[in-house]
Amino acid sequence: MKQMPYLIAACLALPPLALQANDYPTQARVEYVIACMNQHGGENYDNLYSCVCSIDRIAEQLPYERYVEADTLRHMIRTPGERGGAFRDAPGARSMVKGFAKLRAEAEQGCFASRVGQSQVN
Repeated sequence: MKQMPYLIAACLALPPLALQANDYPTQARVEYVIACMNQHGGENYDNLYSCVCSIDRIAEQLPYERYVEADTLRHMIRTPGERGGAFRDAPGARSMVKGFAKLRAEAEQGCFASRVGQSQVN
């Protein structure tokens, strides 16, 4: 009974941590998962679970605001001509895109590799 106030205090401290880890809007997660599944051969449950795992890992490493910046740069840096030049020439743009690509690759590799391991066990 004496530990109850400490338990309540600990529980009250948890929601902010959970919110920080899950600050990506549902739409952003869904858009990522759909694009990921298409990149990996289409819509099926194996790809669904691996792509959800991937966006979850990215969300653990990168705040949503930085994700939006990096993903926008990733798309816009490929725009040809003067419009794309504004993004390509922005200070730090290329390194941000490169770092984001590495984070995505590591997330997908870990999630898709774990799927292969699970398939072999079952």
